[in-house]
Amino acid sequence: MSIHFIILRNLKKNLKNYYLYVFALVFGVALYFSFVTLQYDPSMDEMKGTVKGGAAIGASSVLLVAIVAIFLLYANTIFIKRRSREIGLFQLIGLTKGRIFRLLSAENLILYFGAMVMGIAAGFAVSRLILMILFRILDVEAMAKLRFSPEALLQSVIVFAAVYLLIMAMNYIFIWKQSILSLFGVNSAAQERVRRMPVWQIIAGLLGLGGVAGGYYVSGQLFSGKFTSMNELMMAMILILGLVIIGTYLFYKGSVTLLFNAVRRGRNGYLSINEVLSLSSIMFRMKSNALLLTIITTVSALSIGLLSLSYISYYSIDSTARDNYPHHFGFGHEDDKEKFVQALSAAGIAYSEVMIRPLRMDIDAGQIIDQAKFKPANNGILTASVISDLDAAGMDLRPGEARLTGYNSAMTNMLSLKEAGEIGFITVHGTVKQQLSGLMEESVLPVSYRGGIGVLVVDETVYRELAPAADPKRQQEAASSAYYGIELTDSSQQEAANRIYTEQQPRASSVSQYDFVLGQRSNMGLIMFIVGFLGLTFLITSGCILYFKQMDEGEEEKGSYTILRKLGFTRNDLLRGIQFKQLFNFGIPLLAGLSHSYFAVKSGWFLFGTEMLAPMVLVMLLYTALYSIFGFLSVLYYKKVISESL
Repeated sequence: MSIHFIILRNLKKNLKNYYLYVFALVFGVALYFSFVTLQYDPSMDEMKGTVKGGAAIGASSVLLVAIVAIFLLYANTIFIKRRSREIGLFQLIGLTKGRIFRLLSAENLILYFGAMVMGIAAGFAVSRLILMILFRILDVEAMAKLRFSPEALLQSVIVFAAVYLLIMAMNYIFIWKQSILSLFGVNSAAQERVRRMPVWQIIAGLLGLGGVAGGYYVSGQLFSGKFTSMNELMMAMILILGLVIIGTYLFYKGSVTLLFNAVRRGRNGYLSINEVLSLSSIMFRMKSNALLLTIITTVSALSIGLLSLSYISYYSIDSTARDNYPHHFGFGHEDDKEKFVQALSAAGIAYSEVMIRPLRMDIDAGQIIDQAKFKPANNGILTASVISDLDAAGMDLRPGEARLTGYNSAMTNMLSLKEAGEIGFITVHGTVKQQLSGLMEESVLPVSYRGGIGVLVVDETVYRELAPAADPKRQQEAASSAYYGIELTDSSQQEAANRIYTEQQPRASSVSQYDFVLGQRSNMGLIMFIVGFLGLTFLITSGCILYFKQMDEGEEEKGSYTILRKLGFTRNDLLRGIQFKQLFNFGIPLLAGLSHSYFAVKSGWFLFGTEMLAPMVLVMLLYTALYSIFGFLSVLYYKKVISESL
């Protein structure tokens, strides 16, 4: 039997057993090549927005190749250990370590670069589709062309050739360090089995649950007012990361075993075949895989959290635009407004206009701040803009009555106010007392014209009393002494009106709701696109790693299945136990990642948009559905192992 025959036989065997590895490699190369192709596509830098398309794609491609490289190196570690007996047999028949290394290198060369060629071909084929998806997300009207990039090809070959050299270096070190005896015993030493649960593991399990719960609690208090300075916020965030990550590690190290051991004790040690194949196996194996599972859970939570936040921003673009800019167009100077409305009239675009003169004032809000939730600084003195009820459509207030507008979800979470109570308007002559009569989400002024807590509406007579007594220094902080809002009668004409607005180039105090929507859709759409594809890459690679671990466990437990089959258990009996086992193996890291991401998003989602639940649930459902595929594939693999066990 020649070396070439051995190489071809092993290549066929490896391709059959590690088809997911080949798929993940092809997928990673395809995604990287298509990303780099987008980076060099001229249409990317022609997109409008504050984020350069090509630069953002290029930066994300670095993270992408890092994820794929870590996966390939880890997967290679699993594969080389699984082939340890084969390597030992090669040494027994007289092959030197150098010859064995060259044999494995030749196999990997064919498998690796064959997959890379397929990946580049697939990446080129789908690059136009990916560009079309990106244009669709960004709402860009441009033709996506299929363009082959020699620069992308060269960069992809160099990057993945470097990864291949790292893999070969890892194989070389492994072969040279192992003796024949250790090669035959490496698989049996790979997993640690513990029959009794020591005290330290019980303590670790309790600390793990406590650490995660503590991290969740601190995250819920992050923007509650308990942390008032930037240093306190930074320390709180570091504390949350430390508690959750360390707690997750200890959770896998001891908490899972502690909980399942409690179930076993509750049954007095009498377990069904399903529980033997699921709970018992997990109790003994998760401890040895604690670091790997912690990394998978943490990065899963990061992927889900970032994608949820970016989708929350993208999902909330229209409502955020209306919240920040209540009118289609706004101007801080009357001459800019007059020039614009004249052009609208000439173009036959109907509109209505409002004129508001906001006062920037200090407000004594100590009595309306819910101090049980928020500890006010500066004795409860806050800033706000004050307008007359004549300038606020639909409001008719009595003297002595005030109403706060623009109290949105961000304000609700960062500054908890009561709906009624006495407030004081601080003037140069003293304090004017008013009674707060309600909080409203609707905005009447753009965000740049508001004060710290929003816009307070008062009766016209009170406004006339406050205007001459307002602090002149505060008025200088305002965006403008007057605001002119333009609302189009037909919102479908907004694009045409915005072209006129852009051509006139008004001063910086002017705002366009349409420009804000375009900018947000470009920026957040691109971020969501990048985070989504990076998250998908990690999902596939981490799913493959868990699948490979199940392959190892399946081969190791094959003898146990043979004994159980001889005792009379059917394939269906064993398969039901395996299904429960995979539900825990894949479900526990998934649930932990979903839980971490939920509390992370919940702590600060209001800074990104106006709606949390729908975008986050959609992201979680999609991630769960894709993740479940690998659990299903592992069950199919175990079904094959069970069939071959007898």
